[in-house]
Amino acid sequence: MKRAKEALVLILAGGVGSRLNILVQQRAKPAVPFAGIYRIIDFSLSNVMNSGLKKVGVLTQYKPLSLMSHLGGGEAWDFTGRSRGVKILPPRTGEKESDWYQGTADAVRRNLDFLESNPAEEVVILSGDHIYHMDFDAMIAYHRSKKADVTVGMMVVPKSQIHQFGAGIVDKSDRIVEWEEKPKEPRTNLASMGIYVFDYRYLVDTLTRDRVEIDFGMHILPRAIADDNVFAYPFYGYWRDVGTIQAYWEANMDVLRKESGISPQKWQIRTNIETEGRFADRAPARFGTGCSLHSCMVSAGCIVHGRVFNSILAPGVVVEEGAVIKDSIIFADSVIHAGATVDLAILDKRVEVGRGAVVGCGENYTIANRSKPDHLYTGISLVGKGAVVPPGQKIGRNCVINSKIKAGDYPGKMIDDGESLFVAAGSN
Repeated sequence: MKRAKEALVLILAGGVGSRLNILVQQRAKPAVPFAGIYRIIDFSLSNVMNSGLKKVGVLTQYKPLSLMSHLGGGEAWDFTGRSRGVKILPPRTGEKESDWYQGTADAVRRNLDFLESNPAEEVVILSGDHIYHMDFDAMIAYHRSKKADVTVGMMVVPKSQIHQFGAGIVDKSDRIVEWEEKPKEPRTNLASMGIYVFDYRYLVDTLTRDRVEIDFGMHILPRAIADDNVFAYPFYGYWRDVGTIQAYWEANMDVLRKESGISPQKWQIRTNIETEGRFADRAPARFGTGCSLHSCMVSAGCIVHGRVFNSILAPGVVVEEGAVIKDSIIFADSVIHAGATVDLAILDKRVEVGRGAVVGCGENYTIANRSKPDHLYTGISLVGKGAVVPPGQKIGRNCVINSKIKAGDYPGKMIDDGESLFVAAGSN
C-alpha cells in the first residue's frame, strides 16, 4: 500500500474574515498574528509538516501580500527540495466581482490545473485559520481503512454552538448518513472542522462534473453523503475557529493557561522568523527592576518596566514604568508609555499609547460596539495598526480606534463605550 506521505494538501487561505474587524483591514485572516510570534496559518502548515506531508498549495485571495511574504518559499516548514514545496495559488480573477472565488469548492475547482499537475492518492483540504494540533497521516490511514470517497474531520461541540458549523449524523460505523449546514435546530452535536480527505480521482471527477456546486459544506458533502461513501473522522484534541474577536482573544488567553490543551511549543509549531519584524534579530527581552509580571508571554525584543498581567506581548513591545497591561494582546513594536493602562484590549502593530492614557476604561461591558455589535460585545476594545492614543486619552469598552489614527483625530478626551473612531474621508 502506498504511504500517506504521497497525499497532496490544499490550504484555503483566501477568506475575508471580516468578523476580525480591523485586524484584517490590511492582512488576510490566516496572516493575523497569534500568541506573540506566530501567525494563524502557522498551525495548519506545521501540522502538515509534522504529519510528513510534502506538497502544499495555498489558495489566497483577500489582501494576500503579508501572507505571501510570510510563507516565502516554505523554508520555515521544511517545504523545500526536489520532492517537496509550497505553491502559492493566487486568485484567478478578471475585472468583475463574480470572478472571485464563490465558495470553498469553487476555489479548488479554479485550481484544478494544480491538482492535475500533482497527482496523488488523496487530497487533504484544510482551512488556514484554525488553531489546533492534528496528525493528518493518521486521518489518511483512517480514510483508507474505510475505503471512503470523502472523510470529514469532526468533533463534539455544545449544541448551543452547532449553528456555526456543518453538522453530521453518523451510524455505528461513523459513516455520515445526514448533513445539516449551520442548523438552527440541530439534531446532533458533531461538528465539521473544515478538514477533508478526498480520494484524488473522486475530487477531480466531482469538481469537473458539476460546476454549480460551489461550496463543500453546502453542496458537495450533502450530495456525496446521499450517493457515495463519506465518513466522519473523530477528533478529541484542542481545536478552535478564531474567526471572531472573542474566539481569537480566548484562544490567545488559552496559550497562557496550563490546562487549556493548547501548547504551540509541544505541538512543534513553526513560524517564519525572517518576515516583517525580523524576530530572529531581536535581542532578548529586558525587564526593569520595578516590573511585575504574572501569567503572561513576553517575546524577544520587549522592554518591560511596568506591570503585565494575563497578557501576550509580541516582539519589540515597550512597557514603560508605571504602565499596566491586563488581559490584553499587544502586537509587535507597540509602546505603552509611563502611567498608561491597557485593559482587555487588542493593539495591532506599532500602536503608541500616550502617558496616562487608558484603553479599556470603566466597568460597563454591556454596551456593544455601535457600528459592529456582533464583533465587539464582551468588553474588548481594538486599536488599529500604527494608531496613536494621545496622553491622558480615555477609551471605553467595545471601542474601535482605526488604523493610523493620530492624536489630533480625537474629538475629546473620552471615547465612550461602544464608540468607534475612524479617520475622516481623504485622510492618510
